[in-house]
Amino acid sequence: MTSGPEGLLRACGRVASFGVMTPPAIRLVPYDSTWPMEFAAEAARIERASAGLPLELEHIGSTAVPGLAAKPVIDILAGRPGNVAGTKFVAAFRQLGYEHKGAYGVPGRNYFRRGSPRTHHVHVVSTSSEFWRDHLLFRDYLRSHPDVAREYETIKRELAAMYVVSKDEYTDAKGPFIRSIIRLARDESLSASGDR
Repeated sequence: MTSGPEGLLRACGRVASFGVMTPPAIRLVPYDSTWPMEFAAEAARIERASAGLPLELEHIGSTAVPGLAAKPVIDILAGRPGNVAGTKFVAAFRQLGYEHKGAYGVPGRNYFRRGSPRTHHVHVVSTSSEFWRDHLLFRDYLRSHPDVAREYETIKRELAAMYVVSKDEYTDAKGPFIRSIIRLARDESLSASGDR
């Protein structure tokens, strides 16, 4: 192991091979009030490119929660009817400059990303899927519970410091908190529908 400043920087994930400085894998920035407008502009582009295809667009992820620090990447949930194949959307997204990554580890999803550095992610899924439902439940719960959103931000900052070089480990480590909030949101939704 290298000692001195270079060893410390390498341990923190800031020095790649040949001593070139690289940014940390996880870069959280303060909430930016332009993110909803960026989503709206991109949603309009997507709707034009996929004209004639049934698609429902939702802004998800941390950039969709007012006041929440986030990676500066607009996450878009693109819902399609269950009887329409996700592959029908590939050409439309490619013409907008998106890279198609297939399911990317999530059965039933068509995942697209754009930008270098990354600026947008799009997840094309069935509106009847658990992926669709859970992402909206999580987003809506954080929006309506600012105290929980602040707790989530604290967790994200701690994990970003712990997993400086591994986005996958950072994402996996957020999982238990996210799953617990989805359970709470489901329970809240069920009890609200039972009160009617």
